[in-house]
Amino acid sequence: MSLLLQEGTIGNVTLKNRIVMPPMCMYHADKDGHPNAFHVLHYGSKALGGVGLIIVEATAVESRGRISENDLGIWSDEHIASHRTLTAICHDNGAKIAVQLAHAGRKCECDSEFPVAPSAIAFSTEAPYRIPLMLTLEEIEGIKDSFVRAALRAKEAGYDMVEIHGAHGYLLCEFLSPLSNQRTDRYGGTLENRCRLLVEVTQAVKEAINLPVIVRISAEEWMKEGWNIEDSIALSKALKTAGADVIHVSAGGNQAVTQTQPPIVPLYQAEYAKRIRQEGSIPTIAVGLITTPAEGEALLIGGVCDFVAYGRSLLRNPNLALAAAKEFHETDKIPASFRRGF
Repeated sequence: MSLLLQEGTIGNVTLKNRIVMPPMCMYHADKDGHPNAFHVLHYGSKALGGVGLIIVEATAVESRGRISENDLGIWSDEHIASHRTLTAICHDNGAKIAVQLAHAGRKCECDSEFPVAPSAIAFSTEAPYRIPLMLTLEEIEGIKDSFVRAALRAKEAGYDMVEIHGAHGYLLCEFLSPLSNQRTDRYGGTLENRCRLLVEVTQAVKEAINLPVIVRISAEEWMKEGWNIEDSIALSKALKTAGADVIHVSAGGNQAVTQTQPPIVPLYQAEYAKRIRQEGSIPTIAVGLITTPAEGEALLIGGVCDFVAYGRSLLRNPNLALAAAKEFHETDKIPASFRRGF
């Protein structure tokens, strides 16, 4: 029996297989951040196609936490009903669904908002990026509260779990790196201090909703003096203690220009997931140019990860999981309505 098509458990939630759709920004929401018919079709098609866990794209916990004016939001109770349409269609078609709770930080490109960050350091000197405002300690408390309130709304909207976005150079990720965080208070300086906000947000969210919590991180930022895999292993241990159930292991995104970025080839991030799984003693989701069922199967057999995220491949083929069932000779997992196609 294929490992990729076996059930898997995150926290107390059982997935019908280990195929994950990772969050991918669609930039298709209205300016108020509500999901619309596009999102219902986009996510619903992946549920119909057999994906075990769908993670909805970066969804802002504050209006100034959007990357663009067309990002999804969950900063208001008014968003709950529209998000419930996404959870309902995915549940009706056999998938579990999470939402990625996000804050863009210094990478906010909205004309109507001003970016904030741990330090007044711009992501890039080129437009549309601006020098952000440095958050005060009081504002940091407000950010934590925004994540908790967003998580509570997600639970009310029917999400099975949440993912906290601590990757790709957005706000929580910015706090991790000594290159983007030059604070001298309890949120800057030492590794423990720089990890503090993400750990505190994770613990607060877990305590508030008592649902499984995924944390997405960038294992490396590919800078000689920057955040690295050793730091990520230490962070993952702290996140596990704080209540994280699984680490979603990506990389990069915190620097506009990098120094040590590896070639972008298939499975190029998989080794990060393996090290965090083994040395951090926590389940992982591997992501990054994983394109075929065979590649995912190999990662699971090799003990690299516990779940496999397919991004671009699911954009090209929403029925990837059904194709995997044919490839692995488990056609009983293909719904009768689709079986003639396989």
